Amino acid sequence: MKLKNKKVLVTGGAIRIGRSLCIMFANQGAKVVIHYNSSSLEAKQLLTELGGHEQGHQLTKGDLTSQSYLNNLIPSLGKIDILINNASIFDNKPLAIENIAFSKYQYDINFWVPLSLMKQFKEQNSKDGLIINILDQRIYSTCSESGSYLLSKKSLADATRLGALQWAPEIRVNGIAPGIVIPPSTLSKSKMQKSIESTPLKRTTQLKEISNACIFLAENDSITGEIITIDGGRSLLNL
Repeated sequence: MKLKNKKVLVTGGAIRIGRSLCIMFANQGAKVVIHYNSSSLEAKQLLTELGGHEQGHQLTKGDLTSQSYLNNLIPSLGKIDILINNASIFDNKPLAIENIAFSKYQYDINFWVPLSLMKQFKEQNSKDGLIINILDQRIYSTCSESGSYLLSKKSLADATRLGALQWAPEIRVNGIAPGIVIPPSTLSKSKMQKSIESTPLKRTTQLKEISNACIFLAENDSITGEIITIDGGRSLLNL
């Protein structure tokens, strides 16, 4: 797929991985739709940095758990060529101590919302569409510290492969499974460093590396159902 003038929707696009993705696709000549909910300042700053509406970029603000907003998101934007399901929440607790209400909320954001957007995307694309789901290297493990977060990402990984099989040849569906990127505020610096040291390459995953992998998937029309793991070899420890 040639990316110039393609319209790319990035959920959670204002900060962290999403911001890097928006910048990378814009640099390739794509028209980026930056979705955000609470990161209003960051989203507006990013839009300005990319050249604003004059360059074909735009913002969309909304709570993805709002059914009315979710149902109208893609139809309201017109034809989308690439959907990147990046928006996610991370509350990594064991099953036994998870609050069930929050577990359902986390599962909604991390699985049901991306699946809904995937289905909307499929309905409006008759050919040459691409979906990229941002996953987590934990999908290859049975982690004793994880609950609904891990289950939601595993489910999205399965939906990635299933969508790729069922929606070919019109739609390609791929995933990226990062390792340690930017640690959440809930992870202490000492624990993060211990995790980094435990990986074979002893390094974090760089935002640019994830973005470059997404560009690779977008430009290679022969790849579907693939999940690229970018984690410094951490998933190898689960073999």
